[in-house]
Amino acid sequence: MKKIQRAIISVTDKSGVVEFARELAALDIEIISTGGTGKLLQSEGIEVVPISTYTGFPEMLGGRVKTLHPKIHGGILGIRDNDEHLAQMAANGIEPIDMVVVNLYAFEKTIEGGCSIEDAIENIDIGGPTMIRSAAKNYRDVTCVVDPTDYSTIIEKLKDNDSSLCMETRFALARKVFEMTARYDSAISNYLGGFDAQMAEAEGFSDKYGRRYEKIQDLRYGENPHQSAAFYKEPDAAPSTLAAAKQHQGKALSFNNILDINAALLISRDFSAPACVIIKHNNPCGVATSEDGLSAAYDLALACDSKSAFGGIVGFNGNVTGEIAEKLTEIFLEAVIAPSFDEAALAAFKKKKNLRVLEVAPTEDNSPEASFDIKKVSGGVLIQDLDTHIVEATDLKVATKRQPTKEELADLLFAWKVCKHVKSNAIIFAKNGQSIGIGAGQMSRIDSTKIATIKAEDAGLKVAGTVMASDAFFPFSDNIEMAAENGITAIIQPGGSIRDEEVIKAADDAGIAMVFTGIRHFRH
Repeated sequence: MKKIQRAIISVTDKSGVVEFARELAALDIEIISTGGTGKLLQSEGIEVVPISTYTGFPEMLGGRVKTLHPKIHGGILGIRDNDEHLAQMAANGIEPIDMVVVNLYAFEKTIEGGCSIEDAIENIDIGGPTMIRSAAKNYRDVTCVVDPTDYSTIIEKLKDNDSSLCMETRFALARKVFEMTARYDSAISNYLGGFDAQMAEAEGFSDKYGRRYEKIQDLRYGENPHQSAAFYKEPDAAPSTLAAAKQHQGKALSFNNILDINAALLISRDFSAPACVIIKHNNPCGVATSEDGLSAAYDLALACDSKSAFGGIVGFNGNVTGEIAEKLTEIFLEAVIAPSFDEAALAAFKKKKNLRVLEVAPTEDNSPEASFDIKKVSGGVLIQDLDTHIVEATDLKVATKRQPTKEELADLLFAWKVCKHVKSNAIIFAKNGQSIGIGAGQMSRIDSTKIATIKAEDAGLKVAGTVMASDAFFPFSDNIEMAAENGITAIIQPGGSIRDEEVIKAADDAGIAMVFTGIRHFRH
């Protein structure tokens, strides 16, 4: 094992660095340091050699150049059992540097809250990544420490092994370095890639896309028991994302749980009024809003399809009270997600120890985070913007002779929001802010209409007097004719079919009001 005699310390995240440096000094390890880190250590009574003293060259260009020097990189990269390297080092007065303790400028934190491109550029670290990559490349002779959580373990090992670390430890630390630099470079690349469109005065995606993810946990299995799986998060995941959710209780999340909980989170956030959604197999089986509060919204959502709700996921867009929690414990559910829970709710949930209870911070405007939707295909990925489009009443075009009433218009907009989150082909019946029937994922739109009708009837809900939403245009008038037979009073759909005139005529003949959104919501 290689004894550590000299270390360079230069960190942005200074948590624990004073204690770590003090322990290194106690082991008679010489410490070289830079700028703010050096001043901090000296203020704590720890002897350090300033970087400019060590190199004989001042820090310059506003701190941009301080560690980019042959005495630093020669000391790190020199191979200790290579006679030619050692001779060149001796000839140039280069001493070996055995440990590099560095973490990088906080680029991701800088851009997280929004900043000028000039500020972002200044927070791109040059010397830090260069040093840690050099040290990691020469891990056989040099220890590189980039994670403050490793400090205590390293000190214990140094004390137990005469200031030395084994090859296995140095390799593990080197691997962590390249994971960090890959993530760091990806963050910079993705940030600058966002300027491609404006710099080229044209819209479009970057020619290259790279993203590093951090593992949150291994999962028991994937969609099925024979598939392995893990849950990863984006390094800059916001507190309002599922990856940052706090789990209050319950079993570990499964692959399918995570998908369904995410669906519940996104749907509930589309509504400003108190809303509840119940998810089963990544489709809503009940959605409702109510000005009387979340408890009433839950009752209405459950009434849409209480049979399918068994073993489902429930999402809310507001605080869950003890009253609501008591209702939720009356049936078997896999998980509940909401922005907050009061103490009475958390106490009530303890009756169901396996029920997963997740809290996730709301976004400022109660809408999904801006991000990409990424889908894996054989040999590649598809990347698209998230479908966050919300249609307002002013966006609608009335296609029929009859205008929708004020009440119908409110229900049409409600149904359209639900429709966006249902697998295509999607058909939604709704009334008074409640889903009445949901037809999802069928190969023909008429079959989805039939299923929505059956679901409503099975739940004991009346289709007559409801409105209907379709995620894409109607290719034929048969859906309109079936809607008329069932007493549908108004329809919302994108429009754009070559048979629009035929479809509009069928609606006019039935006295149905129909509005066009001009936008569709396929969800594959």
